[in-house]
Amino acid sequence: MNKILQGIVLAMCGVSSQAHAGEGAIDLITHPVGLLCVAIFIIAYIFVILEEKIHLRKSKPVLVAAGIIWTLIAWQYSTQNLADLSTAAFRHALLEFSELMLFLLVAMTYINALEERRLFDGLRAWLVERGFSYKQLFWISGVMAFCISPVADNLTTALLLCAVVMKVAADDARFIAMACVNIVIAANAGGAFSPFGDITTLMVWQADVVEFTEFFVLFLPALVSYIIPAFIMSLYINNKHPQSSDEQVELKRGALRILCLFLLTILTAVILKTAFGLPPVVGMMMGLGYLQFFGYFLRVTLPGSLARKRAMAEREGDKQRLSRLGNVVPFDVFSRVSRAEWDTLLFFYGIVICVGGLGFIGYLALLSDLLYTGWSTTGANIVLGLMSAVVDNIPVMFAVLQMMPDMSHGQWLLITLTAGIGGSILSIGSAAGVALMGQARGIYTFNSHLKWAPVILLGYFAGVFTHLYLNTSYFN
Repeated sequence: MNKILQGIVLAMCGVSSQAHAGEGAIDLITHPVGLLCVAIFIIAYIFVILEEKIHLRKSKPVLVAAGIIWTLIAWQYSTQNLADLSTAAFRHALLEFSELMLFLLVAMTYINALEERRLFDGLRAWLVERGFSYKQLFWISGVMAFCISPVADNLTTALLLCAVVMKVAADDARFIAMACVNIVIAANAGGAFSPFGDITTLMVWQADVVEFTEFFVLFLPALVSYIIPAFIMSLYINNKHPQSSDEQVELKRGALRILCLFLLTILTAVILKTAFGLPPVVGMMMGLGYLQFFGYFLRVTLPGSLARKRAMAEREGDKQRLSRLGNVVPFDVFSRVSRAEWDTLLFFYGIVICVGGLGFIGYLALLSDLLYTGWSTTGANIVLGLMSAVVDNIPVMFAVLQMMPDMSHGQWLLITLTAGIGGSILSIGSAAGVALMGQARGIYTFNSHLKWAPVILLGYFAGVFTHLYLNTSYFN
């Protein structure tokens, strides 16, 4: 039995199907059930790609596909009295998802808490009242997306800055569309050099393939991949000024302290991972405890805070502020948890479980042999990055981690970079692009992004060559 389990583990890590076929696993690669599983996954992903057209949330088809694929696998293994093997394999995939899901859930909770405390509204109001020109706003929103996404993740960053752009340039659809393309490129590029910037980089970090500090060598390649298309696009922007606004935003109590707690949470996760080898999810869940304690503090001190602010507003005769104070509700951590991007988390579950099932059957082993044995490793990683523009970077990176090819650190950094920036080539290639198509529906579309694909592709290859040139020591 130990040999059988070893064979299954090797299969899931991406060795060839011939290597584990003799260890007791059922060969389903050419079996009708195996081929049916592939077809189910392809059909589900077609629905994901068509999300914008059919308005069906992307989590639904992959959740159903995951259940069907593992039901078919379990059925075949139970007929051979090997049900324990398929069950163990499913639990292995579920454990990988659980660690990542809890990590992301804490990060999303913090971001939603900051949004509820109006920190992002304050940022938007600050940009609006400054009266920047469209060209300045284009560069400011892009640079901010590049700088914020390494901490707040590319999806959240893109949604935030898209809201800013739509508020400032509400009467210029052409500029909004171009700015959204720019934001997607910048957010994906910024997320590529940080373990917290994208789900794919988080997966690589948690898999112990790349150390935390090693991600930062991708900063310049990622920056190049953004600057080149952004510069070319900026040449086509009319340098006029949007209408000014005098919107005033007052941050809710504790906003900046919650931001500090979020940074402390990230620091905790990094220290526990680096010093003791604990999974980053341990530090993140500890950070959720920080937020819960602070939420308790905000609740018990709310009456005294309201009394002081109400007295001050009465002295100043500020009726508008008095009205706002009458609508204040206590801070609730669990209401922030409920506002997490559950569609994204459930989509991630479906993808991880589907790809885990296909890997258990042996298809990832064949793909690994085709890409990393039949081709050069560099060429394979570049092509996989291009594939992420069509099939999203999450399944691409998860498949590579399941294959676990024997690569140098430089190659692991390369696939991390290409999976991140490759998703920018098409609007459907990343969570940021898909989200903005919904937020700026009818303005930022697949076609409005596609027209800039050649310059994005130029930035993609420029970023790849920058990495190959600057980080040669990591390829030894």
